[in-house]
Order: sequence, then structure tokens, then C-alpha cells
Amino acid sequence: MDRVLIVDDEDRIREVLKEYAAFEGFDVAEARDGIEAVQICRTRDFDVIVMDVMMPRLDGFSAIKEIRKTKPVPVLMLSARGEIYDKLFGFELGIDDYVVKPFSPKEVMARLHVILQRNRPHEPPAPAPDPPVAADSGPSANWTDAGLVLDPLGRRLWIDEVRVDLPPKEFDLLVCLVRNRNLCLSREKLLNEVWGYDFFGDTRTVDTHVKLLRGHLGRYRCRIATLRGVGYRYDGG
Repeated sequence: MDRVLIVDDEDRIREVLKEYAAFEGFDVAEARDGIEAVQICRTRDFDVIVMDVMMPRLDGFSAIKEIRKTKPVPVLMLSARGEIYDKLFGFELGIDDYVVKPFSPKEVMARLHVILQRNRPHEPPAPAPDPPVAADSGPSANWTDAGLVLDPLGRRLWIDEVRVDLPPKEFDLLVCLVRNRNLCLSREKLLNEVWGYDFFGDTRTVDTHVKLLRGHLGRYRCRIATLRGVGYRYDGG
């Protein structure tokens, strides 16, 4: 059974995440602030930590730096601050993922499973396969646009023949845009299609993920056009 430590100063958030994690089969522990989290980690081991950023006494970033001095445990950060520099600072500390509040508990659970799978011991990977060639124009077919090759079913992306691993929501966002390429998609439409109708967030979540996705696309970032006051459109293909 995987062990998760949930750290947040908001009781309601801890309760909700604990309920979902227990339902997913996790052995759950909780802490109300960074200092309590550090103390718990001195006596117990965890497979993954869910850590809030803004907390009294000791913030999440500082707590992670202290915990990581002795234990290289994977971390998913939670924060009400969605600025790109906050996320970059977290990734520079070596966190595994970053979720902006408000969030869907289902998404947090999905990201935890991805983090755990990514950090499990495994056999040396096989040589990376050659990028696939587009077979047809159906919604599940491999798709190419200049140096972009997208495999929706295999959840793989190549950029100029280099394999790029996108976070789950960024990949889903790219697939949604590509499947509706050259069509305008409102922020509300993208939020419903990618995050689901039960998502407890707002349209700023879409803007944040588009910004991150563009960063991963590099010189192809211009393929995602912003339609001011409306939404986004994938131009190409």
C-alpha cells in the first residue's frame, strides 16, 4: 500500500484529499503545517507527499528543502498562487508536479498515481521508437504538423524527432486543440473538455496551462493562437 502525507493548513482540503486518497487505496497521514510535516517525516517514510505552499510557521517550499536533506521523497505541490515563477521555483527544488488551487481532487489523485509510477524502480528503458507517421485523419490517428508528431492513444509527442513528455493536463489540452484545429475554442469549452464538468476551478486554469504548453512546444508555440476575450485556436495541420 502506497503511503501519502497530506500537508495543508486548511482542514477542509485535508479532509477531502484524505477521503479521496483512502478510497484510492493509500495509507494516509496528515499535517497542518510545514514544521509538523518535517517532524513526521523524521520518524516515518512516505512514497509521496502532497504539500501546500502557503502555510503558517513554515511554508511548503522550506519544508520540502528540509525533508529532502535526508529523504528524496516525491512531492506534489498545492498552491493558490498560479504565477509561472512560483511553479518554476518549485521545479527547481525538484518537486514532481504542481497543482493550482482550486483543484479537482480527482486530478490530484491521477497526478499522484503518475508520480508514483514514474518513481517506481523499473527495468532499463528500451530504445525509443522512431516517431510514428500519420496514418489517417481520424480522431485517434497519429498526427503530424511540420516537426510535431502527436500520438493521442499512446500519449506521446515528438518535436523535431525528439520525444517530449508533457504533464497529463498539458497533453490533454494539446489533443483537444489539435482535434479541433483551426476552430476557436472558448476557455469554458476547454475547461469542460479537458478538466471535466466537476472541476472546481476557473478559466485562469486554462490560461496557465496554455502558457506552460507553449513553453514545451518551443518554436512551435505560435501554433496556439490567442483570441483576445474569447479563447484559443490551434493553427496548422
